[in-house]
Amino acid sequence: MYRKASSGRFIGLSTFLIVIVMAVFTWVMYGMARQVFVMTDIMVELSDSFKEMVEIQRVMVADIHDMSIDIDEMNHKVGTMTESVGNMSGSIGSMSTSVVGMGDAVNSLADSVGRMSFDVSRASYAMSNPMSFMWGNNSPFPF
Repeated sequence: MYRKASSGRFIGLSTFLIVIVMAVFTWVMYGMARQVFVMTDIMVELSDSFKEMVEIQRVMVADIHDMSIDIDEMNHKVGTMTESVGNMSGSIGSMSTSVVGMGDAVNSLADSVGRMSFDVSRASYAMSNPMSFMWGNNSPFPF
């Protein structure tokens, strides 16, 4: 039996099988190493993407802060504008009361102008025809 285990054929076949097993192991390890290399590249790109994302978020935070300040300013200005509109509403209310009074005054003025034009027309008629004015049908005099 010792002879068979140390024979040339057995040693050659064993060595060949060991070489095949080592070649398969080396091929598997090479494939795994390539996958680790690809995964390492992906991790580096992911890290760079995270760095860019952090910078973008910093810019966003600054922009949001500025926007918050602008919104606070706008809120104050809208409050001031609301107060001004309230004051203007009160002024318009008092102005509408004045406009009603002015309308009444214009109506009174129109009545006075109407009476005045009637009186002027009667005076003109009296100046142009004094006798017919005194003894006419619409005479203000009793005679």
